[in-house]
Parts: sequence; structure tokens; C-alpha cells
Amino acid sequence: MKRFLPLLWLVLAALAVFILVAGKTPFRISGLFLVSGLAVGALYSLGGIGLVVLYRATGVLNLANGAIGALGVMVAWQLGHWGVAPSLTWLAALVLATMVSLIFGRLIAPGLAHRDPVVKTVATLGYALVVLGITAFIWEDDVRKFSLPTDQMAAIILDLRFTVTRMIVIGTAIFIVIVIWLYLDRTRVGLQMRSLANDRQLAALIGIRIVRVETIAWGISGVIAGFTGLMFGDLVRLEPFVITFMVIPSIAAAICGKLESLVGVLVGGFTMGIIESLLTLSPTLKSIRPVAPFVIAAIALFLMQGGRPLVFARD
Repeated sequence: MKRFLPLLWLVLAALAVFILVAGKTPFRISGLFLVSGLAVGALYSLGGIGLVVLYRATGVLNLANGAIGALGVMVAWQLGHWGVAPSLTWLAALVLATMVSLIFGRLIAPGLAHRDPVVKTVATLGYALVVLGITAFIWEDDVRKFSLPTDQMAAIILDLRFTVTRMIVIGTAIFIVIVIWLYLDRTRVGLQMRSLANDRQLAALIGIRIVRVETIAWGISGVIAGFTGLMFGDLVRLEPFVITFMVIPSIAAAICGKLESLVGVLVGGFTMGIIESLLTLSPTLKSIRPVAPFVIAAIALFLMQGGRPLVFARD
């Protein structure tokens, strides 16, 4: 129960910000920001989940996730601009993101397997710059719009209007946490991932096919990055640089889960999205919106420490 106490404090912090910032604002207005924050928070959670799954299996904190998602959504936009059926454009984005993730996972990551975590992370940063450079070279900076048919459909829940796209994003974040938790806990490959995370050399000695397990982890990370990029391009802004740097608040969400707990990532991401959106209502506090995710992550780490040394999974 104690390990969930910091997450409860994060929820209470979001509630306190809502009361403080939006308390005097009509709910029909503040509710719009709340819904928007839930959707953006779900995207932060999805990005963090992709980071945590890969980190737990390989020890790599993949800073290229945002760039991979940006490339995927730009390809989807381009195919849609050429008149390709929407379902095929989304599928193409997911497949491309998975392939780009696997290129690093199969060709580059194995050579860094025994290097320090910092070296692995810097390598993914370099890969992110390469992917972003290719994306920016193909699609020059311009005003574009990427939309989904579900943007025009909505449901009223507690007097709040949720577009189907936002409902899909929020529901997917929760669904993926449940599915991945079951996958890691109940399947053979999931158990192998956990073993690999604990001790790579020992896992090899007991016969675990490391390359196969890591390939699956990179594939899962790529699919999540592609989906997150699609949703981010639709709900926030279709801009490669903006989508690429979405990995930054995703890292903050992952930190809320100590790079290990999927539930912690989910709660941390939702909290960040809600608070960041609500701060827009305050003329005084809206300027600190960009740093809100890191302040929340720092508070979460402080609460998780509880007077003891804070240890991450790979320490």
C-alpha cells in the first residue's frame, strides 16, 4: 500500500490545482481544459509506457521514440494527402515506426549491450537526430493538419464533451497498461524480459534467446511510438519538432514510475497533462507550463524516496 501513496499524492495535487486555478471558472469552461489535459496526459503516459517496456527489457532509455512517432505521422499525413485510404495510412505509420525502431534495436543496440546506460541513451539521442533530420528534410516547415474521422464524433460524460479520438487515447493508455502487465507477468516471453532486465548474462546462461526477446521489446516500443505520434499529431500539433520533443514529458512520466511501474507511469502522465492544461487558465502560472512535468516528476521522486536511497531498476 505504501508504494501507491506517492501516486495518491499526485492525484491530490491535480485536484488541488483544479480547485486553485479553475475554482472560480465556470465548469463548462474549465471542463474543456480538464478533458484536453486528460487526452494529452494519456499521450504522455503512452510515451512513458513505451520507454519503460524497452528499458525493463534492454536497459536502453530510448530518446528516439518521439522522432520515430513524428516520422510515422508525417508519412500518414503524406499518404492521406495523396488520397490513400485513412486506415492504410495509419497502418503504414505503425509499420514504419516499428521498422525504424527495429533498425536501431537489431543493428545498433546489440553493439552497445555491454556499455554504460549513459552511452546507450546518448546513442538513441543521436539516432533521434538522424530520424528528425530525415523527416525535416523531406517535409519542410509548413502549416499542416492531420485529423481522424473520430474527431467529429463525441459523447457527453458528466456534462463534458469527449471526442471519440480523446476517448480512444485515454482508453488505449489504460488498456495498454493492463495488457502489458499481463504480458510481462503471465507469458513466457514476458518472464524472459523480466529475467533479462534483472541479469543479462545470467539470462543468457539459462538459455534465453536475448536477441529475440530484445527484438520483441523494440517492436512493442515502435508500435507504441507510432500510435502516440499519430494521436499527438491529431490532438496537439502536426509538427515534427514538437512531436519529437514529446519524449521529454514522457520521460518525466516514466520517472514517476521509477522506470518500472506501469501504473506509476499512467498516473504520472495523466497528472502532468491535467495540471499542464489547467495552468493555461491562470495568467500568472501559465508561463510555467513547460516545466510542470519535471516539477511533478521531482515531487514524485521525493515522495517515493521516503527517507531511503532511491534505487532504479538498473542501478
